[in-house]
Formats: sequence, C-alpha cells, structure tokens
Amino acid sequence: MKVADKHPVQLSHMKKDTAVVVEGATANGTDEPLVYRPETLMEKMGATITTPPSVGDVIEGKVLGSARAAVYVDLPPFGTGIIYGREYINARDLIKKINVGDIIAAKIISNENVDGYIELSLKEARTALVWSEAEQAIKEKSVLELLVKEANRGGLILEWQGLQGFLPASQLKPEHYPRVSDGNKDRILEELKKLVGTRISVSIITALPQEGKLIFSEKSQSEKEKEKIIEKYAVGDEVEGTVTGAVDFGIFVKLEEGLEGLVHISEIDWALVEDPRTRFKVADKVRVRIIEIKEGKVSLSIKALKENPWGPAEKKYKKDDSVKGVVIKFNKHGALASIEEGVAGLVHVSEFGSEEKLRETLELGKTYDFKITLFEPKEQRMTLSYAGTKK
Repeated sequence: MKVADKHPVQLSHMKKDTAVVVEGATANGTDEPLVYRPETLMEKMGATITTPPSVGDVIEGKVLGSARAAVYVDLPPFGTGIIYGREYINARDLIKKINVGDIIAAKIISNENVDGYIELSLKEARTALVWSEAEQAIKEKSVLELLVKEANRGGLILEWQGLQGFLPASQLKPEHYPRVSDGNKDRILEELKKLVGTRISVSIITALPQEGKLIFSEKSQSEKEKEKIIEKYAVGDEVEGTVTGAVDFGIFVKLEEGLEGLVHISEIDWALVEDPRTRFKVADKVRVRIIEIKEGKVSLSIKALKENPWGPAEKKYKKDDSVKGVVIKFNKHGALASIEEGVAGLVHVSEFGSEEKLRETLELGKTYDFKITLFEPKEQRMTLSYAGTKK
C-alpha cells in the first residue's frame, strides 16, 4: 500500500493543495494515474449540510494509501483523514494489517490540522470500539471464555480484546472459590494461583473506560440458574447430598447439579469436631437438613437430624451434681470436659491460677471428677469445677 508524493516534503509541512498519486489506480478509466488533492474540511462542509464529526468521535472511511509514515483515509463528505506521527507509531501493528480500499474506523483527534487534514487515531478508535463492545456485552449478558493470566490476593486477572480486567474472588463460582477458613491472604493466593492458565466462563459486569476498569463475574449466569434451583427447597427440608470438599471450617455438600451448601463445623455433630477431614472425604453420601437459605447461600446441618443430647441430660443432671468427665480440648479460657456424648462443660483456668498449672493437673483424653457449677441445658451451657487434688 503506497502513495507517491509529487512534492517530496515532510507531511507536517504539506499544503492543502498538495496532490498525491495513488499507485495502482487510474483516472476515469484512462492510463493516467489518479491524482488526489485532499479537500479541506471547510470546503466539504460548504458543499453539504451533514453535521460534521467532533473531536473524540469514531468515524469510518476508506483507506486511500500511505506515504512517509502516514495513512490517508477518505472521509466523505468531510475531507481526508490522516494517521501520522505518534498515532502512526502507536498503531503500526494495526496498520500492517490494512490495505488500500479497506474500510477502517478511526477516532478524530483534530478536526483540521495546518495542512487541512482531519487527524485520526487508529489505536484510540480500536480501544473505544472495544469499550463499546464491553458495554454491549453487559447489556446482552454475553458469556466469554477467557484465559486466566495472573492471580493476586483479591482475585484473578483476565484479558479480553487486548484489555486487562479483574475477576474478584467474591465473583467466583463455589467450585473455584478459595476455601480458606481463617481468611489468610497467602493461602488464598495459593488457591487462586491454581487457576492461572485455565479457561473459565465469565460475564462482564462493569465497564468504565474513563477509569480503565473492566470487572468480570463467573457467577452472573450460574447465579440465575441457582436461584431457580433454590426455589425447589425450603428451610427444614431433609435431603441427601454428596461431599465435594472438606476444610477446616466444615464440609461442602452438593445437593444437585448447580447447587452446593455448607455444613459448618459446628453443625456436623453435637459432640466436639476438631477436623471435618477426619470424618468425611470427597464423594461421601450424607443426609442433611437445610437450616438457612440466604442471599443465594444454603446452610446445612447434620447434627440437626440427630437427637439433641442436652434434652435427656436435662433430666439426668442438675447444678452441684458430682460427675465424671473426659478432657476433650484446651482453649484460652480453660479445659472442655465431656460428661457424656455431646454434653460438655468448661473448667475455667482461674481455678488453677495459670494455664500451665491447669495443663499440669488435667491431661487431654483422661477422666476426672468434677462438680457441676452451672447447668443451663436449654442454652447448652455448663461449667464444671475440678473436684480432685490440684497440682
């Protein structure tokens, strides 16, 4: 694609009446080369009542040719456009792909320069069109399959149409969400990094070209489907599901395709559960009760299907009773001792003066004599006092 200039001068100094010869084209079917003299924007405007484009508008035109690091574009009825200087350099990769006669879209950066041309930007037009496509994708709720380029502590970096966008961790589907109980950012990052290099289906939910902000969501489509599925369930329903994951804070259970719920560690059993992973593994079948449906999240319970041991205990024990209990856990307040399965009380550290002395006296897993000092079975609350000899 070339245009031979009849006057070999710099483009920035070309006059309005400078003529160019378009190679490979002839005038009126003769052998004479086509000589093109760009009409100025003012001349064109004088011959038409069409509203002229403004700076910042994206306009289409036919490529006339190129010369001396510049591309000429026919923009009837407004005149001739030119891509040159910095705009030519910025769009070199795009310019390599266009030919004489191609229709291209360019952004107006000046209505008329000193040489009478309308200055254009190809790269800015491309960017503007991409942002326009992003806004259209939001309206149409288009689903895009994109490659995960990077991960950070907040989510994933994806690329679409040359633009980088962000997929927050909160917008990931349950199967991709980093299941980290303590919110440790380093552990969250480790989980997110496992997705780098994979392709995931997302939708654009925010496009702000002025801020260069493009936000994706993996949930937008699935959430609608999930809402329809959730409508079939109600709090109190007992269902069978499949364990899809066991973590520090509980287990995830798939109720059906597209719907997963969480059994929190406190809802696994009436007895103390230290690590859900010791009780369940992926693919285990479990029966659960739905105890809450809120904001698209389903909370489940396994222990709700079992008899509450505090009910029978209310008939067996009372304050000041002497009981035997097994030490099952230490915490910052003292020791937890179980007097029967699912019924445990706190032995406060203040009885011993220090945590060190408490641990010297009571050993994990051993049985000791205690006295019930507080018994509130309806609130599932009990405190115990050590009845043996303190070390």
